[in-house]
Amino acid sequence: MRDIMDRVHVQAAFAPGAAVTDNTAKVSSTCDTKGYDSAMLAMITGANADTDVTYTVLVEDSADNSTFATATGVQLNGTEALAQFQFDDDGEPRKIGYVGTKRYWRVTVTPANNTGNFYLGGVFVLGNPRRQPTANPPV
Repeated sequence: MRDIMDRVHVQAAFAPGAAVTDNTAKVSSTCDTKGYDSAMLAMITGANADTDVTYTVLVEDSADNSTFATATGVQLNGTEALAQFQFDDDGEPRKIGYVGTKRYWRVTVTPANNTGNFYLGGVFVLGNPRRQPTANPPV
């Protein structure tokens, strides 16, 4: 079947907002995986106004949504390195999946050498729902 909409759920991760003009990290909202057996984060940058900025990605997880720890490589689908951005990645998407056993996870994107504008948007995409179809609009 070609239908994907009824088989996935999206949660806001990085809502559009003002540009970061320094090295302040952006921390996503928390993704709650309850009721879903797969999860990923899809991100996209805007135009970078800096010529040497880099962005590192850190994935953390939590069983209780209060104490977060760094997720290890076996808990990820893809790598944090592949999800990173740099100065010439204007408008390019990145993705990383979470396959760990904890219920909650989040992502932090930290710029280095940033003196320009850093825009970031992203959504968590949850798949393999235990109940279908998923709600539209997502709640």
